[in-house]
Amino acid sequence: MALRPLRPLEPGADASRLYDRWLGEIGERLEDDDCDRDALCVDVLRGLFFPGLPRDVDPDDLDPAARIVLASLDPRNVTLEPEYYHEIDPERFYPRKPLLWLWQMFDRSPVGGNVHLGVRFRRLLAPYVFARVGRNFKAFHFVEVSFGYNLEVGDDVVVHRNVLLDDRGGIVLGNQVSISDYASIFSHSHSIDDIRDVTNRKTVLEDNVRITVGATVLAGVHVGKQGMVGAKAVVTRDVAPYHVNVGIPAKPVKVKSIAPPEHRQA
Repeated sequence: MALRPLRPLEPGADASRLYDRWLGEIGERLEDDDCDRDALCVDVLRGLFFPGLPRDVDPDDLDPAARIVLASLDPRNVTLEPEYYHEIDPERFYPRKPLLWLWQMFDRSPVGGNVHLGVRFRRLLAPYVFARVGRNFKAFHFVEVSFGYNLEVGDDVVVHRNVLLDDRGGIVLGNQVSISDYASIFSHSHSIDDIRDVTNRKTVLEDNVRITVGATVLAGVHVGKQGMVGAKAVVTRDVAPYHVNVGIPAKPVKVKSIAPPEHRQA
């Protein structure tokens, strides 16, 4: 077996200082209890999308498309999907909305694909968006969450590109959980008879769980410690600890060799 840990990488010294200063300024504003998060979002996004635009520019001097983009930098001028959900808690959601929009629009900006900066930027926002987040959280670009306030994240969690974390009914990610590209974790479902009939159920991924590329975990599923879900699988039932489940619907096909005796029965 060949172990290939990730290489340690750092950008150039000048870029590092620039990133540190920029992130530090955002962090200081977030730590201020009186921070206007809508204004923070506008300031950051305006700098990313319109770096040369004077602050005193008259929007009427811009063409309609530019005015629309400029207006859309302000989270007060946009709607997000969770706002349409009946069970939204406004007191918890609306303080997070500017940061959810900032997260999404950062990823769409010219620097969104910068792994070093992007991971640090999302890690900076996460404690203000999630219900709980542990140390060394790592999210790559185009990770999206719903409410944010129903998402609990442990230590050393890695979420790769284009992952959906639908925390409408609650999601718990244990320590050292890894979720691969294009995976979806759901916590709500719709009745087959009436799409308006919605059931919210908490979805739990215990410590050291791996959800591999393109897999879908449906609402209410509990994936046990060291459980693994194969590529493009659809998980409709609980996954036992140390078990590997694959297919549609996902079924156990293997038990990890590191499983203790009590979990070795497939």
